[in-house]
Amino acid sequence: MADAAEVAEALEVAREAAREAAGILLAAWQSTGHGEAVRKRPRDLVTEADRRSEIRILEILGRAFPEHAIVAEESGGRPGASLRWIVDPLDGTTNYVYGFPMFAISIALYDGEMPLAGLVLDPVRSEWFTARAGEGAWLDGGEPGAATRLAVTDGGDPGEGPLLATGFPFKSPARTERYLAAFGELFVRSSDMRRAGSAALDLAYVAAGRVDGFWEMELNPWDIAAGEILVLEAGGLVSDWTGGYGHRESGWIVAGGPATHRLLTSVLARHAA
Repeated sequence: MADAAEVAEALEVAREAAREAAGILLAAWQSTGHGEAVRKRPRDLVTEADRRSEIRILEILGRAFPEHAIVAEESGGRPGASLRWIVDPLDGTTNYVYGFPMFAISIALYDGEMPLAGLVLDPVRSEWFTARAGEGAWLDGGEPGAATRLAVTDGGDPGEGPLLATGFPFKSPARTERYLAAFGELFVRSSDMRRAGSAALDLAYVAAGRVDGFWEMELNPWDIAAGEILVLEAGGLVSDWTGGYGHRESGWIVAGGPATHRLLTSVLARHAA
């Protein structure tokens, strides 16, 4: 188990890795207004900048922590000790490819199943969302020491319902009917819905109180690893659709303040896989 000083040091290394990866992504994106992409599988894109971003992140983490395991979206990572990094070098690839300015870099450190630290960087807005276990979640412009502490909101204005974020099951069209049934129930109980296309940013926005809650199905571990600790450290709850703890395996995730989380799970449990 890493102590607080070791976790703080690890998060600073993650900052360095994210900063360099952001430079790679923005250089490629700003030169053309979009990213060049190929399909990994139906409805799943990967870009050359995505690959180069991951390579640079893994180089920096591997140099600083050669004994740590790594789970990474494109390369698969490497095995190792119980301390493991979970890396998404570009969350929101379709947005990136089309020039839609909502994408992020997500890096998290776990000890087994326990989240220790997380970072979500929005390169376009230079917003850094960071958290350390027991130390809170924070938003800054990239320079330590000038951060604002984050706290979830919970339910929106009385009688209006919460503002919710979600993601469509675009990789699993067979889930569409189930998703739309859940969406319909939640839509009439919310003030509105948002679908921005980056789960890492959706979770960061829950932590920042920009939306009250978030739900999606079939996400990958790298989509949610950093965002989960952000929400938890901002006073929120994270679970699967039934309120249990299977979200890291299934990717069926719910996040929000306590009241919003209760509303979401009360509806989504009826539609869970």
